[in-house]
Amino acid sequence: MTQIKVKKAPIEGLFIIEPTKHGDNRGYFMETYNYNDMKEAGLDMVFVQDNQSMSTKGVLRGLHFQKQYSQGKLVRVIKGEVFDVAVDIRKDSPTFGKWFGAILSEENCRQFYISPGFAHGFYVLSDIAEFCYKCTDFYHPGDEGGIIWNDPDIGIEWPGLAGEPLLSEKDKKLPLFKTFIRQETE
Repeated sequence: MTQIKVKKAPIEGLFIIEPTKHGDNRGYFMETYNYNDMKEAGLDMVFVQDNQSMSTKGVLRGLHFQKQYSQGKLVRVIKGEVFDVAVDIRKDSPTFGKWFGAILSEENCRQFYISPGFAHGFYVLSDIAEFCYKCTDFYHPGDEGGIIWNDPDIGIEWPGLAGEPLLSEKDKKLPLFKTFIRQETE
């Protein structure tokens, strides 16, 4: 019996995954990943690394990607709530430069699969958020790339954002999308 529902997002390569949650007066149980269910839905990837982060309200992480070792990511929130975003950076894609976002929370239990070829980021809406993700390739520190979170050409509409988000020093210095495009064509 399939324990997850997989829905295609409006941009090819992005999927919202909804696990079946079984609950009673003791709590709940859910299967968060099943290779066979994912394969049946057309997602036949292998994960090689799991990561987890904790962030406080107002933190924005992203928009990040790996240049040569592009990663597919299956992301979810186990505590709190975030607005999670993927930006298509596949230069031959009809949706190049377009974004899609989804609210992920401990309540809705949604997961978001982001295929390789996307920049990724999230904004924390709750007091704290614990964020987990599986990756299809290993992290390579020297292979990092990024695009600034508020790029006007991409135009992400971050819900609940009042003023400047809390950013790492590295994320404050990420380039504009135009700069990314120029670097890709050189």
